[in-house]
Amino acid sequence: MTPNNIDCIPGQLKVKQVKSRPIVVNFHSETVTSDAGVSLIAELDRKRKITSRLTECFKDYRDANRIDHSVKSLIGQRIYGLIMGYEDLNDHDELRHDPMFVLALGQIIDSGKELPILAGKSTLNRLEHCPENVSSKANSRYHRIEHDGEAIEKLLVEIFLESYSKPPQQIILDLDVTDDLVHGNQEEAFFNPYYGGYCYAPLYIFCGQHLLAAKLRSSNVDPASGALSELQRVIEKIRSCWVNVKILVRGDSAYSREDIMSWCESQIGVDYVFGLAQNSRLLQLSQSIKYRAFKEYSQKLQPAVEFFETLFTPSSDLKKQAAAVVNSSIWYSSLDYKTLDSWSRNRRVVAKVEYSSERINTRFVVTSLSTKKVPPGKLYTQIYCPRGNMENCFKEQKLELKSDRTSTHTFAGNQLRLWFSAIAYVLMNALRKQYLATTKLKNATVGTIRTKLLKLGAIITVSSRKVLISISSTCPYKEIFVLVYNYLSRSSCPG
Repeated sequence: MTPNNIDCIPGQLKVKQVKSRPIVVNFHSETVTSDAGVSLIAELDRKRKITSRLTECFKDYRDANRIDHSVKSLIGQRIYGLIMGYEDLNDHDELRHDPMFVLALGQIIDSGKELPILAGKSTLNRLEHCPENVSSKANSRYHRIEHDGEAIEKLLVEIFLESYSKPPQQIILDLDVTDDLVHGNQEEAFFNPYYGGYCYAPLYIFCGQHLLAAKLRSSNVDPASGALSELQRVIEKIRSCWVNVKILVRGDSAYSREDIMSWCESQIGVDYVFGLAQNSRLLQLSQSIKYRAFKEYSQKLQPAVEFFETLFTPSSDLKKQAAAVVNSSIWYSSLDYKTLDSWSRNRRVVAKVEYSSERINTRFVVTSLSTKKVPPGKLYTQIYCPRGNMENCFKEQKLELKSDRTSTHTFAGNQLRLWFSAIAYVLMNALRKQYLATTKLKNATVGTIRTKLLKLGAIITVSSRKVLISISSTCPYKEIFVLVYNYLSRSSCPG
């Protein structure tokens, strides 16, 4: 029996006996969907006009009299599919028949008439596949939908700005790069020894959990390649709307480069804090801090040794036993530092020294923030270290929205796929930040929100008066679903 041979499927399947009552499975139910929650995403999208504005970044050169699916419908179908966990174009050969997706895209379902059919994989492929050596889709026979990359990049920043009801006093922009492994012969994909495979190295800019930029890059470039131009573009757009906002740029040691730091220093209200790779000169300058950490640790250790001596027979292991219960000593200090050649000026470097019985861990960051504004300990722990939260945003993008599904051959096509994933993330983050802020899902990941609030089974009944979507009364998160629905029913989005 082949999976496609419907005629071979039996009328019913007996599972097992339970107290003489058989459990029977059949395929005779009314229309059922597993994606009832996509209605919330569609309503949020209509409220924020995200996919409709994304559609404005595309040009359609197809003959309007010979097409069944508009660019707006194609984009919505693709992004809603990503949100609901369908990352492959092949998935849409089945999703095109799902009534929930039909309704989410604004199609009309009438009783007694055939269900409208959405786009299949081949049509969607024409949306995002960018052919080689074709300057314009208008001159191509098969690929006649063209996108404006600059407009899409601008849209991401505009959506971020609109998420605030009033301008904030200060924002923090996080720069970072991640790996995007490929498994084919994609354009501009190279082997990267750090990531251990053939990959892209997309550059991201986040502000908290808000995504402002997603730039696909080859993996054979410098980690900071293009970072300054992306930073300038994003900050220019932000400043055009928020003139007086203070901006802190944050990143790891890959971005402690002269061009980035000097540009930030030349701007009013723009500061930075970057990790800094250690070297022999920095380690030498931090010797006094290491000595202080050693003295403090020794003072902590001695009482513990004396305590263990009262309990056990003196032995050479007493110091190890005492060290196991004594916390390490951590010291912070500001240094005035300039490289021999690459830096144009002296800059403030904060050293962190952690001394324990096992190791001495020394880390450095460079910043434009003065000691009077931020002391060294606070700078490192409260300003620099929280940049690690960006890793969670990467995980949501890659693991739950499949931003690494860059399997088309062309580089431009893969960049477009990355932007589709970015827009899917923007929609899900808007749902989390604006409508789930008072619920227990306020800190949930994209995957958790999808599983608990969007992937809901429902029976769809179409009559002459209405389309009824019946979700189970035992749905554990129905109160949150109703709450979000009520928010969306209001005339304006909550701030």
